[in-house]
Amino acid sequence: MSSASPPLLLAFGAHPDDLEFGCGGVIAAETAAGRKAHFVVCSKGECATRGTPAGRAREARAAAKILGATLEFAHLGGDAHFEVHVRHVLALAKLIRRHRPALVLAPSLEGNQHPDHSKLGLMVRDALRVARYGGVRELKALKPHACGALFWYAVTTEAEPAGNRVLIDVSSPKILSTWQRAMEAHVSQMATRNYVELQLTRARLNGLRAGTGHAIALFPADAPLLDSLAPLSRSARKF
Repeated sequence: MSSASPPLLLAFGAHPDDLEFGCGGVIAAETAAGRKAHFVVCSKGECATRGTPAGRAREARAAAKILGATLEFAHLGGDAHFEVHVRHVLALAKLIRRHRPALVLAPSLEGNQHPDHSKLGLMVRDALRVARYGGVRELKALKPHACGALFWYAVTTEAEPAGNRVLIDVSSPKILSTWQRAMEAHVSQMATRNYVELQLTRARLNGLRAGTGHAIALFPADAPLLDSLAPLSRSARKF
């Protein structure tokens, strides 16, 4: 794919603020580099203690704009009502075939988090497989698509999977500023606790361990396949 048409990053969030808090710095870095990002937010936070669905949808649109991403909403039963079901997997597979991403981000499968997060991650994983199969009758109107890679993100420390991870350096002041402004766009949720400080602190700890300023961890669903060792010339082993 030519640089004039960069690979599309398709990022799934269960709720209007998940992508900004969980991996917003990564999105900011990608779009700053000229790569396209599209958000699929699968509820409007209908069951949240703070904010209204309409208000939270506005916040999500504002945050996506700050990050340089486009956004659409999908319906998987509503906030706190997600169920792992084939009809939802097929709906997500249609989105994948329509957008034809090179990379996908989805919430991790860890159980110790909001149940919508892990359920969405599981359905996105299954949808990526179904999107490849040419004989699925419900998807016949769209060409099959095989995505290059799936990475999990974690909205909270407790949701971080054990095992392999990659760290994305988001130390650039411009990237950090963009990420912070996107998180702050979710005004309704900031009334509960200081999520911005929490996420920046997580990234700062990752950065300190890796010998840089700030870094966000992503977790590969499968081992990445590289053409050479060149992209591996930096590691996080600094102690």
